[in-house]
Amino acid sequence: MNWTTKKQQAFQRDFLNWYQQNQRDLPWRHFHDPYHIWLSEIMLQQTQVHTVIPYYQRFLKAFPTIADLAATDEATLFKAWEGLGYYSRARNLQRAAQQICTDYQGVWPQTATELEKLAGIGPYTAAAIASIAFDAPEPAVDGNAYRVFARLLQIKADVAQPKTRGIFAAAIRPLLPTTGAGDFNQATMDLGATICTPKDPACLLCPVQQYCQAYQTGTQLDYPVKTKKPKPKPVHLAALVIGDPQQWLMQQRPGQGLLANLWTYPLVSAADLQSDENDKLPADWSALLTQYVAQTYQLDLNITPVKGRAVTHTFTHLKWTIDLYQAKLPAKTDLAFFPGQLVAAADYDQLAVPTVQKKLQQRFLKDSK
Repeated sequence: MNWTTKKQQAFQRDFLNWYQQNQRDLPWRHFHDPYHIWLSEIMLQQTQVHTVIPYYQRFLKAFPTIADLAATDEATLFKAWEGLGYYSRARNLQRAAQQICTDYQGVWPQTATELEKLAGIGPYTAAAIASIAFDAPEPAVDGNAYRVFARLLQIKADVAQPKTRGIFAAAIRPLLPTTGAGDFNQATMDLGATICTPKDPACLLCPVQQYCQAYQTGTQLDYPVKTKKPKPKPVHLAALVIGDPQQWLMQQRPGQGLLANLWTYPLVSAADLQSDENDKLPADWSALLTQYVAQTYQLDLNITPVKGRAVTHTFTHLKWTIDLYQAKLPAKTDLAFFPGQLVAAADYDQLAVPTVQKKLQQRFLKDSK
């Protein structure tokens, strides 16, 4: 970057004045302590601001201090996190809380380098906490920063590449004010969220329009440069609703992997029913599922499809398409071979369930009538 010192100072003044007058009123901005900032930043990963606010408030009510979060059990943690998805974030929250309480005697580290030693805290989150809570001169490079500064400085580096973060951090660092780096980073977040948007930037309202090289050349939509991610792999599943309106079978997912430790209906994949990966399965899996359940769980059931459309749910790398099937569970059935438990309807809300299970439950209650 070849800006003069005078131009850098003028940019900082215009940018920060705009932020002071137009900053969004967000609940975590009412505090400058690292706990609130950290929690909000973790929740905002892959989740929009308006969605996060009620979850943030609910989570703080359950765990008002970092010591409360460190000491809770996993089931309570997951219940408080329920609906946000990506439950590994919640696990890392607790691990980091325990690190702070144990390794740092409850005192937050104040540098980005030390913050990155905590579970689940990467370069962006570390820079955000360090700058907002402790006024450390660190650029917080996230999606908004990529978009704003790629356009502002016409940076052509591919933001899908991990090494590009360093390129942007180096480009932004000279623009950081000597004090107020936290406001600068939050101004970047707000500008990217409200004006310098991905598809329809409001350039005529932009407080730093005169500094923007992409605006001057009419190439705003060419930035940031980003290669497309591969499409999520499709996976076909069946969800088994086995029981009656008062109780049904549920399984807890394994402790590692996708949706770890969360509860769902029994899920059976197409691969579970195929003797060979090239087998073509029928549209109705009832007969195959009946056989599978008899062999795997030692349950003699009459499985039938639930009418209605399949439930779809997309993860970062997978797209699940799930058909629902149902069966009544005979009285006094031996569940010794079933890796789960019979859950009463009255107890269902106490379980930590993922969003996809909520979709399945809603679909079943709607279409099984």
